[in-house]
Amino acid sequence: MSQSPELAAVKRKKPHRRRFWAAIVVIVIWFGASGVFGPLFGKLSTVQENDNSAFLPDSAESTEASKIIANFSKDANTQIPTLVLLEGSVDAAKLSAINAHLKTLPNKNIEYLSPYKGTTDTGIPLSKYFVPGQPFFAFPSQDGKAILVNLPVTSDVGGAQLANAKPVLTAMIKTIRTDMSTWAKANGFVSHVTGVGALFSDLFGAFGGIDSSLLLATLGVVSFILILVYRSPVLWVLPLLSAVFALSTAGGIVFILAKNDIIKLNGQSQGILSVLVLGAATDYALLLIARYREELHHYASRFDAMKAAYRGIFEPILASGSTVAISLLVLLLSELSSNRGLGPVGAIGIACAMITILTLLPALLVVFGRWIFWPRIPRFDDRDANLHGVWAKLGTAVGNRPRRLWIATAAGLLILAGFATTLQANGLSTSQSFTTRPESVVGQELLLKHFPGGQGQPTEVVVKQSQVEQVTQALLNVKGVASVDPMRVAPVVPGAPLPEVKVVEGQVVLNATLTQAPDSVGARELVPAIRAAVHAVDPTILVGGGSAVSYDVDQASRHDNRLIIPVVLILIGIILSLLLRSLVASALLLVTVVLSYAATLGVCQLVFHNIFHFPGADTSFPLFAFVFLVALGIDYNIFLMTRVREESAKIGTRAGVIKGLTVTGGVITSAGVVLASTFAVLGILPLVFLAELGFAVGFGVLLDTIIVRSILVPSLVHDIGGKIWWPSKLQNK
Repeated sequence: MSQSPELAAVKRKKPHRRRFWAAIVVIVIWFGASGVFGPLFGKLSTVQENDNSAFLPDSAESTEASKIIANFSKDANTQIPTLVLLEGSVDAAKLSAINAHLKTLPNKNIEYLSPYKGTTDTGIPLSKYFVPGQPFFAFPSQDGKAILVNLPVTSDVGGAQLANAKPVLTAMIKTIRTDMSTWAKANGFVSHVTGVGALFSDLFGAFGGIDSSLLLATLGVVSFILILVYRSPVLWVLPLLSAVFALSTAGGIVFILAKNDIIKLNGQSQGILSVLVLGAATDYALLLIARYREELHHYASRFDAMKAAYRGIFEPILASGSTVAISLLVLLLSELSSNRGLGPVGAIGIACAMITILTLLPALLVVFGRWIFWPRIPRFDDRDANLHGVWAKLGTAVGNRPRRLWIATAAGLLILAGFATTLQANGLSTSQSFTTRPESVVGQELLLKHFPGGQGQPTEVVVKQSQVEQVTQALLNVKGVASVDPMRVAPVVPGAPLPEVKVVEGQVVLNATLTQAPDSVGARELVPAIRAAVHAVDPTILVGGGSAVSYDVDQASRHDNRLIIPVVLILIGIILSLLLRSLVASALLLVTVVLSYAATLGVCQLVFHNIFHFPGADTSFPLFAFVFLVALGIDYNIFLMTRVREESAKIGTRAGVIKGLTVTGGVITSAGVVLASTFAVLGILPLVFLAELGFAVGFGVLLDTIIVRSILVPSLVHDIGGKIWWPSKLQNK
């Protein structure tokens, strides 16, 4: 007996109702998760660690030296050198006046805005964060035009926070600057608070923009692009909401892990996490929505359309996200804990982006229905709007002249790649790390006019007591060492007899003051010469201090470059081979992405040197640029080639590559623009490394999207034909 039409309609609706309520459950779960992780994301900055020395492995010579130096005093290795430079005419009366004023400084209170009363709170004296028992003294310069004060700020201030959740160090330096500026103006001087403490304070201020300006700017850029792409007043909200949920979830998980010392988080990693998650999640959302819109033309039911779209995008999104996450996890092989921390932080972010877009966004789309695309609502008409327009014309051009196109584009990329050999990635000093000129940087530059650059921040050499004279002479013979003085049992007081040399277990610490700023590239380059000179006396002598730490960080970065880059390439090659079932296709995609990476580095050198006038690049820049460019750049080739493979099985390889390029052209280009824009937002923070990384990834992604994925890869695949799928059976298509 046949069913009535009404009964059949009811049975058809029941599965749709189950899918609808399943989608509602998914949405409710995500809102609940956001309520848990969202507040934790807002606390991320409270678990940052930004001390370079803490990032080095125990085997580094500077690390071994610091352990021994710690035995010389409970305050050793616990000070953040903070300097006050006073420029003006110096005489005995003024020197006496500043020394008298310095005695009152510890009694001054740190001022900050209280979160409870909305007024200024002055309840914390500066003395709480000065090393107890250390006197303050002012030293005149030999030219009689400056006075230098070394403030013994304890390293405890580095991780301390005020009641308003702001860093104590920033408020402390601000208080000192206000106090010293007032005294300086009244006595004919100009004051500059500089040194490591002030530089860190200005860095904290720069990273403070991560919680507000960076995130808001990224969200604004993504929103603007999504509105342009969809030309809908409503649709753009869903992918943006999903991306925000992904970011809050990732941030909450990272907070829990960092809070429990399972991973390391610094300001740099937090900034990258925000742009990475928002960019990647939006990319995946664009891919899903584009395929869903396409399928809505072929299915009357939006649930069936989503099911078909899901089958088409699940594998490429999973492969893409896995590629990026695994590439980031390779950073766990790094010698630097800062890089090792970025690995899981970034991988967590990518995993959250994948999961959110594969669960929350489909649920939102099917719950809201077709009207969400208004005013361009896709109808059930079996039409494919993607087969017309600019991408169809580009596909025709690729089909007509494939060899000419790939040779021309490859030649252009090779020319740009040639400039990569001149990239100056030799490191940056802390003062060179800013795109602006904060007071700490200005003070560091002016310090060199009146005092040796390393004044107050010496290179520390651990020697046996019997070797003091011999090692001292060896150090003084090194060009760039201004003076050498042993650590003593008490601070040196001007005009008073010198205290005895401090000896612990038969060892002495020699403080070598360098002529250059201790965090400068020049000071780092002195470290090998210093170590060679003292090791010639005794190979067991250890050289530590700020300059040695910076040098060891640079050496660890170069080691990471040599190790991690090949490993990432091998892993990406394996993933591509499994995804495309082809060794030839995976090798081809790897070669094109590496070529794109080299071309991007070449452009970076030209732009950094000739347009931005940056002094150079950090030693870790090539590695970070590689991980993000290769891992993210391969994404667009994955999106393209998975669709090409799907179409090749139906209509043949050469026709399949034209169809794949045509139907994915718009969405992949939009995704590339979104990701490039989010990374470019890093440039709003006044830090050279993030500005350089933002430009490199932004430009490189656009190069991959517009040139490599749109012209080079399709032209090569079309020219090679079915053999591109070797050894799979598809090679006969």
